Amino acid sequence: MASNIVPTSDLEPGGAAPSGFEGDRSDGSLGGVVRGYVDRLRGGDLGALPAVLGIVVLTLLFYALRPETFLTPLNITNLIIQAAPITLLAMGLVWILLLGDIDLSAGVVSGVCAAVSAQLLAQQGAPWWVAVLAALVTGAVIGLFTGTLVALIGIPSFVVTLALFLAFQGVTLRVIGQGGTVPIRDETIRGLTNSYIPVGAGWALAAAVIAAYAVLQLNRWRTQRSKGLDSQPLIVVVGRIVLIAVVVLVLTSILNADRALSKAVDLKGIPYAIPVVVVLLLVLTFLLGRTTFGRHVYAVGGNSEAARRAGISVTRIRVLVFMLSSSMAAVSGLVAAARLSSVTPGSGGGNTLLYAVGAAVIGGTSLFGGRGRIRDAVLGGLVIAIIDNGLGLLQVSAYLNYIITGGVLLLAASVDALARRRAAAGKS
Repeated sequence: MASNIVPTSDLEPGGAAPSGFEGDRSDGSLGGVVRGYVDRLRGGDLGALPAVLGIVVLTLLFYALRPETFLTPLNITNLIIQAAPITLLAMGLVWILLLGDIDLSAGVVSGVCAAVSAQLLAQQGAPWWVAVLAALVTGAVIGLFTGTLVALIGIPSFVVTLALFLAFQGVTLRVIGQGGTVPIRDETIRGLTNSYIPVGAGWALAAAVIAAYAVLQLNRWRTQRSKGLDSQPLIVVVGRIVLIAVVVLVLTSILNADRALSKAVDLKGIPYAIPVVVVLLLVLTFLLGRTTFGRHVYAVGGNSEAARRAGISVTRIRVLVFMLSSSMAAVSGLVAAARLSSVTPGSGGGNTLLYAVGAAVIGGTSLFGGRGRIRDAVLGGLVIAIIDNGLGLLQVSAYLNYIITGGVLLLAASVDALARRRAAAGKS
C-alpha cells in the first residue's frame, strides 16, 4: 500500500525555486508533516510565519491601547480599504522580486494609469469600462517599455526604474494639467471603495467562497490518493478548510455589521474592493503556482543562467513579468483613485512604493529572488495597514510613523537575509 507522503515540491509551492529533486519522499503522516514544518523553520524557511505573527501581535497591541475604536466594524472596514491599493501594488511587485529585480517606478506608474483613466472620464465622458481598459493598457505598455530596457538592452532594473520614477511624475503632471486635481465622479469607479455588497449577497458570497475552496482542496486530495500520488493527511486538508472558513465567516460578520455612527444612516456590507483583491489573489496564485509560466519565473529567479540552459526564454519571462507588474499597478491606481474620489499629480508618489515593497517583503517574499508567493502581498499589506491605522488612532507624530514603519521593513529584510544565510549554511 502506498504511503501517505508529501513531495518536497508539494509542501510549499512557491516557497523556493524548483530544486530538481521533487521526487524525493518524506514521511507524510501528521507527525511527519509537523516535523517537516519545524525542520523547514530551523533551516531558515520561515514562509508567512513572521507576517502572521506580526498581524496577531499588532492587533493585540493596538486593541489594548485603543479598545474602544480599533476593532470596531467601522475601523476594520476602513483598515481593509486602506490596505487594498498597497496590497494590489505589492501583488505585482512580488513577481518582480521573484526575479531578483526591483521596480522603483511602480507607485508613480499607478498614478499615471489613474490619471489617464480620470481624464477620459472627466474630459471625454468615456464610460467606466473604457477608462478601466485604458488604464490597464497604459500599464501594460509601460511594463513592456521597462521590461525591454531591462531584459533586452541589459540596463539594471534599479537604474531603469529610478529614471522612470522621476520621468513618470512629469507624465502624470502633464496628463492632469495645471488644474491640480481631477475628480472621479463615475459611480462605478467610486463604488469600488465607497459602495458595499448587500448583506444577504455578502453572506452568499462568503458561503460560495468557502464551498469552492473546500471542493477544490478535497478534490485535489482525492485525485492524488486515487492515482497513488503523494498527498497530505486528510486532517491537514480539513484543518486548512476550517481555518479559511472561520476567517471568512468572522470577517463577513464584521463587515456586515451596521457601522454607521448615526442611526439615521444604514452603513453595512462588504466593500467591492475586497472581491477584487480576492479574485486577483486567486488568479495570480494559480498563474504563479500551477502554470508553466509561474514555474519559469521561479526558475529564472533562482538561477537565470541555469534556466537559460534549460531552454527557458529568460528575456521573454522578464518582459512579461514587468508587463504584469505594471498592469497590477494600474489596478492599484484605480482603487486608490476610487478611495480618494480624485487623482492628483502626487498620486502614486510619496511612500506608496515603499509601503508596497515593504508589504511584499514583510509577507515573506525574498529580496534576493526565487522565493515568494502572492499571498505575501496580502499578509504584508495588512501589517502595513495595521501599523498606519493604529498609529493614526494613537495620534502619533508623523515622524514616529515613518520611523516605526521603516523599522518594521528593516526587520523584515533582516529576517529574510538571516534566513537565506541559514538555509545556505544548512546545504553546505
